[in-house]
Amino acid sequence: MSASAGHGAAVRIEACGKTFADGTRALEPATLDISSGETLVLLGPSGCGKTTMLRIIAGLELPDAGGKVLFDGKDMTSVPIERRNVGMVFQSYALFPNMSVSDNIGYGLKIRGVPDKERAARVAELVALTNISGLENRRIDQLSGGQRQRVALARAVAIRPGILLLDEPLTALDAALRDRLRGELNRLLRALGITTIYVTHDQAEAMELGDRIVVMQKGKIAQIGSPREIYFTPQSRFVAEFIGAANIIESPLENGHLVLPGGRQAIGGDANMPAAVAMIRPETIRVIEAGSAPLSGIIDSVSFIGDRQRLVVSGASNRLLTVDAPNTVQANAGERVGLLISPDAVRLLPPED
Repeated sequence: MSASAGHGAAVRIEACGKTFADGTRALEPATLDISSGETLVLLGPSGCGKTTMLRIIAGLELPDAGGKVLFDGKDMTSVPIERRNVGMVFQSYALFPNMSVSDNIGYGLKIRGVPDKERAARVAELVALTNISGLENRRIDQLSGGQRQRVALARAVAIRPGILLLDEPLTALDAALRDRLRGELNRLLRALGITTIYVTHDQAEAMELGDRIVVMQKGKIAQIGSPREIYFTPQSRFVAEFIGAANIIESPLENGHLVLPGGRQAIGGDANMPAAVAMIRPETIRVIEAGSAPLSGIIDSVSFIGDRQRLVVSGASNRLLTVDAPNTVQANAGERVGLLISPDAVRLLPPED
């Protein structure tokens, strides 16, 4: 284990809500446990409460009365941020433009009185770990966006925090660079072993980085689970539609089958209800010959998207179905196609409140 690695603090937020002075309710009371060394992603659209929750954990906001924040079982609710041993990376990076890369990374160590020799060694280690060797003496305005992101991350972890908090740190970067740095960030977080709480609205970031994902909606926790659980077994229509592409089908239910305009589709398990709202992911639908299929429809459009083709099919369901098919499948607009879906790929969703 490297000198910068650690095991991180366990975090518990207990009945933490937040109402601002103007009466705005940003966060409904929430309770959440985060294990030592875990990377937890807070995911949701703008205004859902994810950044408010992060700021409460950081000590930048106080929760409403009755809320508590605990690190390793110790009540930190009223402890200021500078005494919480947390590292933060903001969307803006907040680097010091008048300092070199090395001085930025070592700033937190310097104000903590870490001796020069030890500080230089730790800065050198983090420069290597974040792949910015050769940039140590450059000013911040001489760096690219990706290089600044690496400097901000190195500075945040230089103090060996028990908890690392990241608030949409890749948002300002272009798509290609964001994808590459996401992989680097994932590798770095695993190497460091710090408890990490990461805020994003980007599903791909959440899926790649999170041990668990907390999906938030209108100030509440909508679902908590692993990336696979969130994707394949969403607990609400909101989660199903927010995470990846999803076909949402409203249909009568008869003898374990959805009764659809283009045929009947078997579902997994028993369902004793007259109608259902079901989710089917586009990649779980196979295109076959129409004559032998339990479900069929007409191809409205075909889009080539690199590693696959996306078909839009009408007439099979009460709304258009999106189907992701291999590029080897011959498909043309106007053709009738059969659709084969495993019953286990049909996820019944609970009724909306």
